[in-house]
Amino acid sequence: MHGNNDNEDTQYLCVSGESIKCNVYVRPDRAKHLTKEKLRMSCHACGEEEAKYLSSLFTVVPLNKSNYVMVTDLSMLKQLNPKRTI
Repeated sequence: MHGNNDNEDTQYLCVSGESIKCNVYVRPDRAKHLTKEKLRMSCHACGEEEAKYLSSLFTVVPLNKSNYVMVTDLSMLKQLNPKRTI
């Protein structure tokens, strides 16, 4: 039967954007999870690389007696440090 997405024999290539990034097939359990979460199909190595890049764009810092704040600008992070030296 065609169009069955639950076929365990289906193989997926690692992709980045709209092109094939590497010639590695994604593990079936990873492909199932990525499909379920509607994420880009990527092998473990490429997914790790993308996650490191995305996490380098911001950092989350706790404020004293407050919540957490997402910081995307280094100067803001310097201002939040009460023990900073100028």
